[in-house]
Amino acid sequence: MARHAAKPELRPANPHFSSGPCAKRPGYSLAALEQAMPGGAVPGGAVPGGAVLGRSHRAKLPKARLAEVITRSRALLGMPEDWRLGIVPASDTGAVELALWSLLGERPVDVLAFESFSEGWANDIVKQLKLRDARVLSAAYGELPDLATVDPAHDVVFTWNGTTSGVRVPDAAWIAADRAGLAICDATSAAFAMALPWDKLDVVTWSWQKVLGGEGAHGMLALSPRAVARLETYQPSWPLPKIFRLTKGGKLIEGVFQGETINTPSMLAVEDALDGLRWAERIGGLPALIARAEASLANITAWVERSAWAAFLARDPRTRSCTSICLAIKAPWFQALAPAGRAEAAKKIAGLLEAEGVAFDIASYRDAPPGLRIWAGATVEPGDIAALLPWLDWAEAEISAQYTHAAAE
Repeated sequence: MARHAAKPELRPANPHFSSGPCAKRPGYSLAALEQAMPGGAVPGGAVPGGAVLGRSHRAKLPKARLAEVITRSRALLGMPEDWRLGIVPASDTGAVELALWSLLGERPVDVLAFESFSEGWANDIVKQLKLRDARVLSAAYGELPDLATVDPAHDVVFTWNGTTSGVRVPDAAWIAADRAGLAICDATSAAFAMALPWDKLDVVTWSWQKVLGGEGAHGMLALSPRAVARLETYQPSWPLPKIFRLTKGGKLIEGVFQGETINTPSMLAVEDALDGLRWAERIGGLPALIARAEASLANITAWVERSAWAAFLARDPRTRSCTSICLAIKAPWFQALAPAGRAEAAKKIAGLLEAEGVAFDIASYRDAPPGLRIWAGATVEPGDIAALLPWLDWAEAEISAQYTHAAAE
């Protein structure tokens, strides 16, 4: 009969470790959105507090709320003054697709594909836009393509942090300062948890439902002056749907970047996003957000170094994500299984933790190698990560005992 390991005594106070939608900020409640909360110090003037629901997003106060999301986001991220930032439909996916369909085709493009979402961008560029001068630079899960092969004369499309692989680019040294092409960066699981070098980027996208724990369906699109110039001087050969159009008569539609959204937004989601931004400001801004995520990564790193069964999917320590932390299972019992068996065993470990109420939604992404994926963005308490780790050992011991017992029969 299989022996059972003792359960850890300490449980994470918040078991939400999903990689999207992600954990709400510490102390969050829906009631906070209904309370009158002063807008606070916002460049350009404060916005009156209190949730603005059931109003037209074109009305003065709701529009001011949308503009406040933009203003607070810019300030928190340290975005250069000459960049534009707007709210667009369909979360980060919508923001990336808008950029791809509106900007690409003027010159050749390199696409870095090293996890599920970046592979999706490569597929859209090659098979949907059918760009003949597209070059896909691929790498397996856990690795990065050779960044030195990116051509500065080409546009480049890449994810700063691979949400499904736990791999991030270590820096922007590989992006030429005098590049002719545009650097288009999907930063959805990096923004607010990693420092973004704005001088090396031209388009940056993210969504509300990642590092600050907001709600889905709304994306953010940041454009450098070089990206704006491309929009105003280049017309793609394909038609653009209404929600992708950022120019009229060859000029940027500036209202999009002042709170005049392309389509109707959720004002409840807007209030929720503002709550997360205000929380980030209260705890110390971007440095504090980064420190929280890096502290969680440090906790997991120290644990992995002692572990007999867990390893990082990202092999190079410099490329390991501090938000979507992906773990491989190196234990002999696991490696002896067929691929389908490994996938089943990894899901059982995640399922056991969910049944215990200590970790929700930590199975690896469906296209990634079987393992675990733990979200450690800024809204997750590093102490909850520390409390989770003994439970990972317990769950692995329980499931491995089941498999080794079955093999012995």
